[in-house]
Amino acid sequence: MQRALIVTSIQKDIEELSRILAECGINEYAYSASGSEARRMLLESDYEIVLINSPLTDEFGNALAVKATESNAGIIFLVRSEIAEQVSQKLEVDGIYVVGKPVNKPLFYQAVRMAVATNRRIVGIRQENVELKTKIEAIRTVDRAKCILIQYLSMTEVEAHKFIERQAMDMRITRKEVAEGIIRTYETN
Repeated sequence: MQRALIVTSIQKDIEELSRILAECGINEYAYSASGSEARRMLLESDYEIVLINSPLTDEFGNALAVKATESNAGIIFLVRSEIAEQVSQKLEVDGIYVVGKPVNKPLFYQAVRMAVATNRRIVGIRQENVELKTKIEAIRTVDRAKCILIQYLSMTEVEAHKFIERQAMDMRITRKEVAEGIIRTYETN
């Protein structure tokens, strides 16, 4: 289920914004009236979308929007139409969708869909990033083990590579696990 964080200082806007979000398929949401409380909530939970209705009780909200980009959430920033273009030029660089008030519903629905799509893209990229870091760490470990085999057993790089691969296949474990075993054996002595 998709979760949203609605940040607004106007109580009646909560009902309207939550109704619009429900029409977009987002039925679970949390509410905050201030930027400081919203920052705390962003640290405690993950949200697919953060909707900031400026101004807030303790700030305008643009700094909160920029801070929210550190999460996976898609961010929509609602601001008076008179200054929407000016604010948009500053915030769109950070991937924040700026929508003028009063809200044009078709435009707002599109912004919500785009924010949700942004969230999905960010989550996918971050997962891919974690997988790549894991692969890089495995390669570094294997390369370190190859260097140890070259140093202590006078193998060539090709021989060390084949040795690690053969051990991994014979023992039915990963090359990284073989490399870690080699490192433990030779580095502790």
